[in-house]
Amino acid sequence: QVQLVESGGGLVQAGGSLRLSCAASGRTFSSGAMAWFRQAPGKEREFVAGINSSGGTTYYADSVKGRFTIARDNAKNTVYLQMNSLKFEDTAVYYCAAGRVVDGNPRLYNYWGQGTQVTVSS
Repeated sequence: QVQLVESGGGLVQAGGSLRLSCAASGRTFSSGAMAWFRQAPGKEREFVAGINSSGGTTYYADSVKGRFTIARDNAKNTVYLQMNSLKFEDTAVYYCAAGRVVDGNPRLYNYWGQGTQVTVSS
């Protein structure tokens, strides 16, 4: 059984920064891809960023490119999402997910965290 636990969400003013963390347990963390998704009220869950097993390749949604950075520390079984220059439209529940490869389709991920709320005030 894989468990993912997110932390680091909160309330921030537009233009501010937050760093989300996702701690993984229950499997060989370094063997799989990790990703962050988000879901705003009334909207579908959308891909934000992904990173391959070694951390050498990253992927970003166009809406966050240049502002968000995904990274992983395989020694700590943790993946991070550094979010800078936050905008009101970044407000959502953010989820981390584990899968075989990075993909924008949430159905291809086997494991999910419980989510952490990010609220950006304008």
